[in-house]
Amino acid sequence: MAQLKRTVIVASAMVALTACAPAGYNGANSGAAEPVAVAAAEPTAAVEPEASASPDAAATTAAPDAAPPADVELTDQLVGKKVARMGKVVTDEEGWVLYRFDKDSDDPPASNCVDKCAEVWPPALTDGSPQLSGVSDDKVGTITRQDGTRQITLGGWPLYRYIGDKKPGQWKGQGVGGTWFVAQPDGKKNLECLPTGTPKAVAPPSSSDAGAADSSYSY
Repeated sequence: MAQLKRTVIVASAMVALTACAPAGYNGANSGAAEPVAVAAAEPTAAVEPEASASPDAAATTAAPDAAPPADVELTDQLVGKKVARMGKVVTDEEGWVLYRFDKDSDDPPASNCVDKCAEVWPPALTDGSPQLSGVSDDKVGTITRQDGTRQITLGGWPLYRYIGDKKPGQWKGQGVGGTWFVAQPDGKKNLECLPTGTPKAVAPPSSSDAGAADSSYSY
C-alpha cells in the first residue's frame, strides 16, 4: 500500500452555550471577529480506540489508483479523542479538527463541496488508508472526488478541514451555514458548543485575487 504523504432548549443550556463559545466570537458572522484560539485540551476521558489500524488494515474500499499530484496535501492519520468543552472530535495528525457537511451524503457516500466550497473546506485527502487512533477502522472509507483525488469518509461522511481555523484545536467551523459540524469519531455530528445564530464561512481565498471579488459563496 502506498505510503501516505501527510494531511443541543432549557434555560440552563444557555449557560453552557455561553461557556463554550470562544471569546470574541460573533455567531452572526464568524469572519468578522479576529479568530480566537481555542486550544485542544488533553483528553478529559480517553476515547479508547475500538480498533486502531495499522497502515495495512485497509478500509474496505478500492485499492489506490494513480498517486495524487505532488502538491496535494494528504491526511495520514485520524485521531478520535475528547477535548475541553467540545467533547468528542476527530483530528488529523497535526491536531486540526475535522468537519462534516450536511449537504453531502453518507448513503451512498458523496461530496457536494467543490470549487469555492473546497477552497474554504479543504477535503481530507488520502492516497491509501490513514493510520487510526480512537477511530474504528470499519467506519473509515474513501470516495473519489470530481478531480480524481481520494477523500476520507467517516461513517460514510466525507471529512474536511476549515480554513477559518487558524491553529490546531480550534473549531470555528462549528455550525457554519447551519450545515457544517465537527465530526465525532463515529462520523456523527457533534452538536456541542453550537454558536448563537448561523455563522457565515470565511471567504474563499480566490475571492481576494485581483479582479476576482466574488461574494456568491454561501456554504
